[in-house]
Amino acid sequence: MKPKFSHAFEVVRDLPEALRPLMKLAMNFHWSWHSPTRDLFQSIDKDLWAESNSNPVAFLQGLDAGKLQRLQTDSAFLGRMNGCAQALDDYLTGANWFDAEFPGMRDSMMVAYFCAEFGLTEGLPIYSGGLGVLAGDHLKAASDLGVPLVAVGLLYNRGYFRQRLDASGWQQEVYPQYDFYEMPLALIRGEDDQPIRIEVEFPDRVVTCQVWRADVGRVKLYLLDSNVLENAPADQTITDTLYGGDEEMRIRQEMILGIGGMLALKKMGINPTVCHMNEGHAAFLSIERIRQFMESNGCDFRTARQVIVNGNVFTTHTPVPAGFDLFTPELLQKYMGKAVLATGLGFNDFLRLGRMDPDDTTQNFNMAVLAMENANHVNGVAKLHAAVTREMFSSRWPSYPVDEVPVDAVTNGIHTNTWIGRRMSRLLDEHLGDGWRKASHDPENWKGVYNIPDNELWMAIEDSRGELVRFIRRRLQADLERRNMARPEFGMINGIFDPRVLTIGFARRFATYKRGSLMLTDRGRLLSLLNHSERPIQIVIAGKAHPRDDGGKKIIQDLVSFINNEGGRSRMVFLEDYDMEVARRLVQGVDLWLNNPRRPMEASGTSGMKVVPNGGLNVSVLDGWWDEGYSPEVGWAIGDRDQNPDNGHQDWLDSQALYNLLEREIAPKFYHRVDNGLPTQWLQMVKHSMARLAPQFSTARMVGDYTRNHYVPASAAFGRMSGDLSMARGAMEWRKRIRDQWAGVVVLHVWDDAKRINSLGKEITVKAEVRLGALTHGEVRVEAAVGRIGPNREITSPVYVQLNHEKTEGEVSTFGGIVVCDRGGYQGYTVRVVPSHPDVVIPSELNEATWEPA
Repeated sequence: MKPKFSHAFEVVRDLPEALRPLMKLAMNFHWSWHSPTRDLFQSIDKDLWAESNSNPVAFLQGLDAGKLQRLQTDSAFLGRMNGCAQALDDYLTGANWFDAEFPGMRDSMMVAYFCAEFGLTEGLPIYSGGLGVLAGDHLKAASDLGVPLVAVGLLYNRGYFRQRLDASGWQQEVYPQYDFYEMPLALIRGEDDQPIRIEVEFPDRVVTCQVWRADVGRVKLYLLDSNVLENAPADQTITDTLYGGDEEMRIRQEMILGIGGMLALKKMGINPTVCHMNEGHAAFLSIERIRQFMESNGCDFRTARQVIVNGNVFTTHTPVPAGFDLFTPELLQKYMGKAVLATGLGFNDFLRLGRMDPDDTTQNFNMAVLAMENANHVNGVAKLHAAVTREMFSSRWPSYPVDEVPVDAVTNGIHTNTWIGRRMSRLLDEHLGDGWRKASHDPENWKGVYNIPDNELWMAIEDSRGELVRFIRRRLQADLERRNMARPEFGMINGIFDPRVLTIGFARRFATYKRGSLMLTDRGRLLSLLNHSERPIQIVIAGKAHPRDDGGKKIIQDLVSFINNEGGRSRMVFLEDYDMEVARRLVQGVDLWLNNPRRPMEASGTSGMKVVPNGGLNVSVLDGWWDEGYSPEVGWAIGDRDQNPDNGHQDWLDSQALYNLLEREIAPKFYHRVDNGLPTQWLQMVKHSMARLAPQFSTARMVGDYTRNHYVPASAAFGRMSGDLSMARGAMEWRKRIRDQWAGVVVLHVWDDAKRINSLGKEITVKAEVRLGALTHGEVRVEAAVGRIGPNREITSPVYVQLNHEKTEGEVSTFGGIVVCDRGGYQGYTVRVVPSHPDVVIPSELNEATWEPA
């Protein structure tokens, strides 16, 4: 029997007055990307810092009194500490990009960024992989740029699983229990000093949550926690594990995130003008936001929704329909029935908001569709991914070309200061100054890499690789000790990996489409590459499979079996329990990052971006970010952009392409040492990669794109419409009018003064007669879609030229404009009519269009 507590209280380390700044530094995650503060903590007790999993609060709690006594009289230490504290103050209060770019907007804009996971550091394990790490980097960049933003997530009591492999290499999941009071988190309390509570309506009960805050530089991250005594034991576990449980647990978590998150913001007096749904997990927030707006403004659902869609942003990270969260109508009715009823919307009408085809009652409810239906700003996370997403959702805009489906592209990036290694950052500071730190998105700040002497750059790369090899050996030894392996096993540790050998990294979630075992296609050929007498390679692998993904687990097992049983042991390792620490070590130390998903199923991928500022190169399938980042000067492409419909054959083709690149291009270039023993051709590629890709694929650039193209316009539109509900009602009535009357719009006749052959630069007059029915010419826009004519008579990459209203006689309106022959070749055009209204976003809110008959 384990006794239950009757009384509870919190115990904290009471630091001496001189050392109080240490707790201030510990309680802001700014330390995670401010190397002097990290070094400060580590200098106190290196072993304890490692044992604390880089958690400064637990670290400080664990220090013995004698060490603290010595520190408070160490003038050199106190000077460093106070310098770090001053640096934090200066960072929090200093000038920033947002205020310079958008003066006067801070008081009128607030973004609330919702995500199911956040990866800030390994010491706060509420992330599983790329989505969470990207979200963490997003917050750090928003803080650096000064964007007025708060974030909302869930605080998972047991986080994501810790990975252990059994003797056969099969993945086992372990879920530890975490103590939030020993993390850099603050429980939000009210004026009565009691923890604030928010209540989310479930079918037959209310679920209560408390709220914690993590300070991420200037940004506040609020995390909801259902593990409170007011809840039944089953409800206390809702925020127990990330992506754990069945569909019912998933819908409960997503209700807490979306509905509970909006309630929490309201409770704390935070009124966002923009809500950013990072993936569909948070889509229920749109319903709660509408309900709150109805309550505050005394309006109906449709009016509130017309306002809210202007202030919502949705980012999808999923390149295949199967990746979206789907719920059956029955499950949705069970859990969301009350929430929908509170808005006055009929439940069947609610279901229509979540179906790819609103009229198909056999479809399950799609959370991505719900998010898209309630956001005027939708984006994918790379240019290729946005194109794939537009194709996936094109049936919802049948009258528009696929490339006009309203899905923008904001390509992901990385938070450079979080991921760059100490040796490389010092080298960059020396030769580039600190501009690359303060504005990592500015290409001008990276041009100086070409001035770094080759020998200094190579020394930094060699030192970083050596540190990675030492880390791998320490990690493997710890694994052996944990498994109580026999002493002879330890003798092999120093024979694993060579700090002088070309080192390749492959680390990611082990989903089958990522093809983690592609390298095993021809095992004999792989072994010959690993053990080449003059140009050997070595590969470090890490990653987790989802607990229910046996296919992913089998890939891990196959890799481990090859390493242990088929001759790969000295040149290949699989590192268990992939987390942010392992990721940092890998991207800072490898020479080459390998990524070989099945195209186009990688939405973006950010791991390969992280090697770039560290002096690593990429070899990857042309998918995700690499499809737009690749050029022969900065890395290598596996295969091309053509895909064979036979997946097995495509896998074989890509494996052969990979082996050929390693054998004939990559290894020879790495080992070609003629000038003072330096691989000058390799180093030239490293410099090109850093100069071109580091600024392009940074979260500073990414968050700047979100701010300029989505946050600021969304906030302005929301402000205008929420301040004058007559605008919303007028827009809503106009949309209904357009839908009712659009069938009467017809393009009757089109003519021009073009000749069969026209000179480059010639201006062609185009005229169109259009019957608008009950609509007026001010309610439409008439356009000529101009472009090259493709093999199937289609117009490729059309440019739209507006035709202006000239006259109306009876039912016929005439429009005219000038088309300039600014490109050579076989050209053509066609005319279309689309709706036009200053307060309605076309085609996001209205998908009507009428085209000239072919």
